[in-house]
Amino acid sequence: MEFLGTTQLASYCGTKKSCLFPDLAPTSTTKDTYQSYYLPGYRSLRSWRPSLLHKVVSVPPGSDKQFNPTGRPPTVLPALRYTLHARYSTHDWHHANMVQLKGSEDSRYCAGRLNTDSMRLMQDKDQLTYQMQEDSRRNLGERISNIDFWRSELIYELEYLLKETQALETAKKRLECAADELQGPLKAALECLYHREKRQGIDLVHDDVEKNLIKEADVFKDCQEILTKLAHKISQQLSINRDAQHALEQDLSDKNSAHFIDEKCFNLRNTSDSINFYHGVEKTDGTVSVPETWAKFSEDNIRCSQHARANSVKLREDTEVGLECTSEEMWNHFISTNLAFNNRIAEVADAKNKLQAQLAKILQEIFQTEDTIMLLERSIKAKEYPLKVAQTCLAGRTKRPNIELCRDAPQFQLITEVYTIDDTIQTLKRRLQEARDTLQMLLLNKSKLEHEISVKANSFFIDKKCMDMRSVFPSTPRLMGYT
Repeated sequence: MEFLGTTQLASYCGTKKSCLFPDLAPTSTTKDTYQSYYLPGYRSLRSWRPSLLHKVVSVPPGSDKQFNPTGRPPTVLPALRYTLHARYSTHDWHHANMVQLKGSEDSRYCAGRLNTDSMRLMQDKDQLTYQMQEDSRRNLGERISNIDFWRSELIYELEYLLKETQALETAKKRLECAADELQGPLKAALECLYHREKRQGIDLVHDDVEKNLIKEADVFKDCQEILTKLAHKISQQLSINRDAQHALEQDLSDKNSAHFIDEKCFNLRNTSDSINFYHGVEKTDGTVSVPETWAKFSEDNIRCSQHARANSVKLREDTEVGLECTSEEMWNHFISTNLAFNNRIAEVADAKNKLQAQLAKILQEIFQTEDTIMLLERSIKAKEYPLKVAQTCLAGRTKRPNIELCRDAPQFQLITEVYTIDDTIQTLKRRLQEARDTLQMLLLNKSKLEHEISVKANSFFIDKKCMDMRSVFPSTPRLMGYT
């Protein structure tokens, strides 16, 4: 097996010759006199027992009766004689020591190389770990900088969007106020049309006032409808702005959370108290975006907000133009209608004055005609007496006797007088009838004039009442939605 961070040519992977002792040739001792060599750190279960004691113990009984050819007493016990012949030689002893020293030297050399390689490996890994931590901290720092950049962009856009939304809400309130202000003038125009329907007779005419009032009411309704549509569009745009605002706020909140987490990770050190093992966390991938899609998400939110702001600005400009146009148009129609009212009131007043003047003349003529009728009646009454006298005379002269019934000059005179007086009476009676017919005509004209005067007075009163109703009209700032 290869150790991590070393090559296969490391010293502890194979045997190494000792530089202190020469290699020894193998001896021809028995296998009981020399044990096999084990790797450093391995101890044989039998290597610790002394060979001599082992041999002594293993001497069979009865071996002490062997023959001694020298005749001298043995230097050791007869039981140990066999053991002396089984001991190692000096050469074996030196060879064993050399082998033991060589094995120890090899073990020490391998251990030294292992320790050196381990130190180098630890230094390499420490450097690698430090470099990885520095790279991670640098990447976290760059990530925090990116988050700060997009946070600033989101905050900047959110501030402008909030200002634009507030301005748009103000424009909507102005439109609603302007539409509410139109209720009064529209109601006044409709009431004027309703009141003018109470005009009588010939005065119930489709004049310029009525035309202007109808047009004014239509203009007010159209302006009110325009302002209402603009307010409805602004309401829809406000909903879009709130959606964009919610997206920006949510994105900003996520950026703040991510900034807090990454900054906390950036400030973590090996000596921090809050670090711990989380086994398997590196194998879990819960990410939902890459840097490109992450940046594009915020960019799309900002672009959506900018588009909403552009539409809001256009709507506010349309609102300003609409308020100015409607205000100017309403004022023009209001002034035009008032001018028509004033002209009509002047015409009615002039007609009424003329009718009153004519009525005064008619009354004077009626008075004179009545006097004439009275004089004619008196004259006719006065002519009856002369007629009676003449007829009485003629009747009396018819009683003359015989030849006295003469058609003399008195007779002719009386007859002529009777005819003349009678003709005069008839003429006066015809004139009296004419005078009475004239008086009836004058009375009829008087009645008509009085009726016309009352009609004109009614029309004059209605128009004056309408003008009083129209005396109050919203000012231009109020028509523009300012309160």
